[in-house]
Amino acid sequence: MSTRPLSPNDGGGIAPLRRRWRRRSAAATLLLAACGESVDHGASTKDAVTYKDGFTVVEAADATPARGGQLTFAGLGEPRSLDPAVTIAAGTTGGVEMLNIYDSLTRYDVATASFVPQLAESVETADGGVTWTVELREGLRFTDGSPLDAAAVKRSQERYVATPGPEAGLWAANVEKVAAAGGTVTYTLRQPWMSFPSALSTGPGMIVADSSGSGEEFKPVGAGPFLLDRWAPQEQLVLKANPDYWAGAPALESLRFVYMPHQQASLDSLESGEVDMALVTDPEKVDPLIEAGAPAYVSMVGVGSMVLVNASEGRAGADPRVRQAMAMAVAPEAVSSRAYGGKALASTTMFPDYSRWHTATAGPKSDPDRARELVKEAKADGFDGTLVYRSVNDPGARNSALAAKASLEAVGFKVELDFARDIGQLIGKVAVEKDYDLAKWGLNYRDADPFSKMYATLHSAGGQGFGMATSPELDGLLLELQGATADAQGVAVMDKIQQEINELVPFLNFGPFAEVITWNDDVHGITGSGSTMVLFDKAWLRG
Repeated sequence: MSTRPLSPNDGGGIAPLRRRWRRRSAAATLLLAACGESVDHGASTKDAVTYKDGFTVVEAADATPARGGQLTFAGLGEPRSLDPAVTIAAGTTGGVEMLNIYDSLTRYDVATASFVPQLAESVETADGGVTWTVELREGLRFTDGSPLDAAAVKRSQERYVATPGPEAGLWAANVEKVAAAGGTVTYTLRQPWMSFPSALSTGPGMIVADSSGSGEEFKPVGAGPFLLDRWAPQEQLVLKANPDYWAGAPALESLRFVYMPHQQASLDSLESGEVDMALVTDPEKVDPLIEAGAPAYVSMVGVGSMVLVNASEGRAGADPRVRQAMAMAVAPEAVSSRAYGGKALASTTMFPDYSRWHTATAGPKSDPDRARELVKEAKADGFDGTLVYRSVNDPGARNSALAAKASLEAVGFKVELDFARDIGQLIGKVAVEKDYDLAKWGLNYRDADPFSKMYATLHSAGGQGFGMATSPELDGLLLELQGATADAQGVAVMDKIQQEINELVPFLNFGPFAEVITWNDDVHGITGSGSTMVLFDKAWLRG
């Protein structure tokens, strides 16, 4: 592939890609339709596109990998750090980069819809989810040569909680004791947690070597298939192959990550051959990829298109009347129409009917008249009506913000829009400074394990709420969900959670999204994991 400078533009790169991938379309459609629950995006306004979690194309098992070459990945936003105790471990926020540096103790296997051992040899419980035993693979070493043993795992996870990492609240509230002996790590939990292996696939499961240091001096040292070669901020991040990787040296010589100003630029660069892979979430761009039979890894996320509401003291959202008015003012159909041409699935329900967590209780309903009354009441008590809405500036997010602004101002709010230059800057304003009233975001609740992310974002001790409203009732329901082992039992609890969310309004939900990592025909051997992350340990380039 070419390594000439990228020249992002706003052209129509999807048509050539459609022609290139059309031969795959029939097989991909059959595969996607046959793989379990599916979601029909925007069926009322366009022809149905059906897809779900997983790969769209199954590769031949006898393909012979070619060695060498650099694979270039176009991400959505540059991570502000490669420290999993700082950066959220998800594909949209730097998780792909970190997963390939550190690997993870477990990995989500979409084929079996389960979390399977990765750096771990086994992960087991013998007492209903209170005690978990992790046996590490033999001979694991960090790229600095030091052993990745049980003691190293314990130190890394203690560091994660102390930093604190994005999921530190979830971890600290649930893990009572960690014992390390040789290659065995034993976790004693405060209450049963049957989905605990999922927590070992994200930040807490990305084990950091002692030599990494911390703070501004942090240098990423892990045991993954790649290690950091060079990082030129706002230009590129390059990883080189780890020849001593536990599963064998990667076929690729290096990985190069670049960060486009918007998703159309990523697709244009993919079509021109300037990049090999791209992460796309905009429904107007996702649907044509699926229709064209593009090779891709698809991850469905509930509450993927949404807005955080800051309920911190001194912010407008601290008044529950204001939060209720916001929810009643903005109809998700208006956001889908203006931002995505009606192609996004519009729903205020956390888990619409594609999900196994779908409940009888629907999300908040639009009621502009009642919203106006609530705004007037709040203003009579001193509220000036002003809301600061923060967002990134890609076309979909910008138009989503404009749609929300119009609906909110129609009921008496005054909305000031502030567009960050990229996701990293938005994360700084929202997650670090908590300087916002409304913020375009994604809570990203996934069917594989909704509890972990729901706890992290909605529980008062979760750590990823960033100012959203919480309640003792919601805290209790989340702990009840944690202990639910049967689907029917879990759905019943989820129904109660939806009712509490409707009353509390910690966020404005516009609907689920499909996050899609897509690539050209020369890319092979991608390994999937959770939270829209992929490993390149077995990846290779043809020609």
